[in-house]
Amino acid sequence: MKKICIALLCFSVSVSGFTQVAKHVIFITIDGFRPDYYLDTPWHTPHLRALMKEGAYAEGVNSVFPSMTYPSHTTILTGVQPEKHGVYYNAMFEPMGSTGKNYWQDSSIHMPTIWEAARQKGMKVAALYWPVSADAPVDYNIPDVGSAGDVARENFSKPAGFTAELRKELFGGVAKIDHGKDQNIAKIAAYIIKKDKPGLMTIHLFSVDHASHLEGRSGNMVKEAIADADEAIGIIITALKEQGIWNSTVLMIGGDHGFKNVSRNIYPNVWLKNAGLINDEKKNDWKAQFFTVGGSAWLNLKDKNDMATLHAVEKILDALPDTTKRFFRMIDRNKMNGVGANPEVAFALTAENEASFGNANTGDAIRLSNGGAHGHFPDTKEIRTGLVVHGPGIKRGAVIPVMDLRDMAPVISKLLGLSFPSAEGKVPEGLLNP
Repeated sequence: MKKICIALLCFSVSVSGFTQVAKHVIFITIDGFRPDYYLDTPWHTPHLRALMKEGAYAEGVNSVFPSMTYPSHTTILTGVQPEKHGVYYNAMFEPMGSTGKNYWQDSSIHMPTIWEAARQKGMKVAALYWPVSADAPVDYNIPDVGSAGDVARENFSKPAGFTAELRKELFGGVAKIDHGKDQNIAKIAAYIIKKDKPGLMTIHLFSVDHASHLEGRSGNMVKEAIADADEAIGIIITALKEQGIWNSTVLMIGGDHGFKNVSRNIYPNVWLKNAGLINDEKKNDWKAQFFTVGGSAWLNLKDKNDMATLHAVEKILDALPDTTKRFFRMIDRNKMNGVGANPEVAFALTAENEASFGNANTGDAIRLSNGGAHGHFPDTKEIRTGLVVHGPGIKRGAVIPVMDLRDMAPVISKLLGLSFPSAEGKVPEGLLNP
């Protein structure tokens, strides 16, 4: 083992041929994070701007398809697209009606994760409110459990009794932690940093996403939410400095998807029901169904080899008036294969012109709406997320025009000197010091 330290500004260790550049990596995702939050002046994000100025940043980061929270975060962890890691949406498609199932358990991930690679190297690993993390191979964990509730979150937190410890030691004996506040999440991260200084920590902040769904890309709630997230970052920075590990830590601030404004909701299953392709889904009497996830809709065939029904759906869509077709475009199987999307569906629709999708199959197929949505095909700037990165090994002043979410795991593995050959992303040229 060889260690080189120069004024604590560069940490490197060579282990089995892999050079470790940083002693710690903290990856914080801001759900709904957009590049304009650090590139444009209207937003109050002093910590993000300081990190950007002293470190590096991306002008845009391509999300996955669908550009949703759970598949995006899983791509960050694995370095592969949903087709391979197996987390296709947030919620699972349930053809007989939703019962609230979603991909919240680590067992849903079909590929190795960067958590495992760090643990294999002997590092302490923490995950806070990270999607698809329940029962993950980490030392500290408070998982994002979706709709499963506080009892499930408590049961799957690590180490055993950890949330009770936090209530007592960090939050003054409260009966319940307010998990919806980004600054509370940051305080928990600071507590873990003080206690154990993990080599890898992944943290998910989600107030910006909530505000953006309500207001779209702008509004007072969105401004307050991104300011709150920025203050949460400041809490973590302070903890790193107080514990003397700031100069050996790479701090990565990223996201999962951007947002688009919404003025219409489209309900494509209304067209299928009117055509007799859905009779009674609760009795499993259907031939085709769209599963909708915000900015995209996914066509499921009951019999995947039923080409007659597939062609019937295509004809239904083609016969719609242009005033309706302007609200979506088709993503065929070839395009879906090209971005590593769910291999089990026939094709998908992505919303256009301030539209979003809904699952209802009765009533009007087009309805007025408002707020914001994501889930769209990731080929527009609005749906891109961002990245700001600071610390040892990062080339100061580097600007990456465009990168992908699957590049995050290779960057982390390079910084920590991990072996992670299953990742298909790459370290963007010019991001790291030579």
